[in-house]
Amino acid sequence: MGLSNFNGIALVSLCFVIMFVAVSGRPATFLEDFRVTWADNHVRQLDGGRGIQLVLDQSSGCGFASKRQYLFGKVSMKIKLVPGDSAGTVTAFYMNSDTDTIRDELDFEFLGNRTGQPYTVQTNIYAHGKGDREQRVNLWFDPAADFHTYSIMWTHSIIIFAVDEIPIRVYKNNEAKGIPYPKQQPMGVYSTLWEADDWATRGGLEKIDWRKAPFYAYYKDFDIEGCPVPGPSSCPSNPYNWWEGPAYRALSPTQAKNYQWVKANHMIYDYCTDKSRYPQTPKECALDNL
Repeated sequence: MGLSNFNGIALVSLCFVIMFVAVSGRPATFLEDFRVTWADNHVRQLDGGRGIQLVLDQSSGCGFASKRQYLFGKVSMKIKLVPGDSAGTVTAFYMNSDTDTIRDELDFEFLGNRTGQPYTVQTNIYAHGKGDREQRVNLWFDPAADFHTYSIMWTHSIIIFAVDEIPIRVYKNNEAKGIPYPKQQPMGVYSTLWEADDWATRGGLEKIDWRKAPFYAYYKDFDIEGCPVPGPSSCPSNPYNWWEGPAYRALSPTQAKNYQWVKANHMIYDYCTDKSRYPQTPKECALDNL
């Protein structure tokens, strides 16, 4: 794949860009940049490899991953989720360090629904092996009707989960106050479609209806802008990487307004306020994450 200039920044050689669009006149394809990790007969290339269909049926789910890991940057995907009665299914898009007890992970999990009910997206953050930081948001549109862009921005300062560039989750680097923050381990980019009807929809009350199978999710326009590992050792710490710029160290006023709108109108679960799980509010929740 080719390198992008990022508006003339001289340090372009430190960054690696992957897009499912034409670069240097050559269209990118799935197998150039990703690999199937699970059930290759359930992962179908579309449009000459520029799009992907994932299939879930009673025999298997499926998944894929980037061929490389990255340390900081931004990753986004356009996804069209499972339509209709998708209860019990989970479509996941996440970054993972592929380490066990000390793993770092940044999760989008799209929880299937009964027809006519809103789609719920669950986010979670693992840092230094500690997770259990779930938040859930009901999407304000039908994510199965068309493609929407889901992105994770990961910098030294902040992690932002966004839907069509609207922040739905913000996690700031508060290591100075004793809060773990993922910054040492590179992470790969993963996606899966699988059955999880023991918990995914209404806490497992709604089971998957296999009569509606197979279930399909669609992907296109993958974009990874970050520091590849292995790669130039100076890249992750380079302050001139565009994502480390002053404009990206906090939410803009418009982003902050949109984020508050999401929290006020669409957030349905926040581990920070779950006293049954956390009688004492987790330390990071007491900090201003704006």
